[in-house]
Amino acid sequence: MERGSRAPPHIAVMPSPGMGHLIPLSELAKLFVLRHGFTATFIVFSDFSDHAQTAFLDSLPSGFSYVVLPPLPLDDVPLDAHVETRLSIMVERSVPHVRDVLRTLRRTTRLAAYVIDLFCGETLPVAKELGVPHYLLFTTSFMVLSLLLHLPALDQATSCEYRDLPEPVVLPGCFPLRGEDLLHPMQDRTDDAYRCMLNIARRIREVDGILVNSFVDLEPAAYAALKEAEPEVGRPNVHAIGPVIHRGSHGGAKGKECLRWLDEQPPGSVLFVSFGSGGTLSTEQIQELARGLEASGRRFLWVVRCPSDRVASGAFFHLQGPDDPLRYLPEGFLERTRGAGLVVPLWVPQVEVLAHAATGGFLTHCGWNSLLESFVHGVPIIAWPLYAEQRTNAVMMADGLGVALRPKTAADGSGLVRREEVAEVARELMEGEAGKKAREKAGELKQAAAQAVAGRDGSSCKALAEVMQYWKDNAVTGEV
Repeated sequence: MERGSRAPPHIAVMPSPGMGHLIPLSELAKLFVLRHGFTATFIVFSDFSDHAQTAFLDSLPSGFSYVVLPPLPLDDVPLDAHVETRLSIMVERSVPHVRDVLRTLRRTTRLAAYVIDLFCGETLPVAKELGVPHYLLFTTSFMVLSLLLHLPALDQATSCEYRDLPEPVVLPGCFPLRGEDLLHPMQDRTDDAYRCMLNIARRIREVDGILVNSFVDLEPAAYAALKEAEPEVGRPNVHAIGPVIHRGSHGGAKGKECLRWLDEQPPGSVLFVSFGSGGTLSTEQIQELARGLEASGRRFLWVVRCPSDRVASGAFFHLQGPDDPLRYLPEGFLERTRGAGLVVPLWVPQVEVLAHAATGGFLTHCGWNSLLESFVHGVPIIAWPLYAEQRTNAVMMADGLGVALRPKTAADGSGLVRREEVAEVARELMEGEAGKKAREKAGELKQAAAQAVAGRDGSSCKALAEVMQYWKDNAVTGEV
């Protein structure tokens, strides 16, 4: 097939496991296909896949296809290994299969680009080998990207654990970060997860460009600093293309039930509580959170999962059994809060909940997808980070942007947020002066997010269109 063929340009997309990775890449791919005339193939893992992933992929519009990689051996990986460690091992063992898929696509389509997320860097040599432009969708902030780009140098310059640094880490254009607020896998430099992050930090310098799911007006100084550094050798071009969020409806009986409940609540009166698709609390923390929500006297909608006393990402790889999460709530809690609160096991249609007029606040783990969704809908935040880059995000939300309140953990070193603190911060966000200021800032961010993706003139729309044109001009086909 010659370059001038009428066949549309094609993109191969590889997300690492987890709906939190699949959704932003699929939403971006929809823009490739529906707005810019591409076709796309997803390369997905069979390990840890479930009905939700299959149903999601099957629901994608015309122009999409997907390939499921063969199962990968993971029996030697401890169940309590960090998320980053498990992801890196899976991707490394997938490389031969990815090579086969990309070879086939290069032979049968006008392959314009290979787009990965942060944890799929071990597959980049395959794209280079096949002469395919390779890009990274960075699914968090410019500040975290800056941190990763600086990590190899920081590693060389630091001898102690980062949490023991006497001074904050200061990156160009970014808010100062205490060592304890750096990425979760950076908290133990002897752990495999830290070595994985170092490898990722080196790999991301190998891509042809980085598409960042953020927008210029959200992080203007961090964005400007990254752009100024682009002439440096090994610094890929950075493109602000966000906010890219899931905007469709998941539907289903459970979703309709919680939306009907919200319809019955006063405007701005409900605190939405959710820790994402992978986050889990300890057994004791679930009890404290429940009693705090009850004591706050405020309306709430809580998506509850079974606890994990081992890792805060216990639901990420579906490591929990078929247990009933409601049985971990305090005795009589559901009866005492009936009417004022709604507890839903496992899942609700989060975008529709955040868009609902009754939702006035969001207690969140600070995953970047959830934060972008809160910006788009102008909802202020209670920042409750659990793992990955979420502590860094929480600092940005509370200390940097002023759109979030941050509950204090207990002075006894347990790491728990006690019920009294839960009640106080819930009341403050929903009705206090600090909550009012956070709500005003959330409104400003809503407007800025809308402008970034407004038609052809939005800054993010322009940036994406430029990348798409480059891909169209450089699509390849045939044997290597």
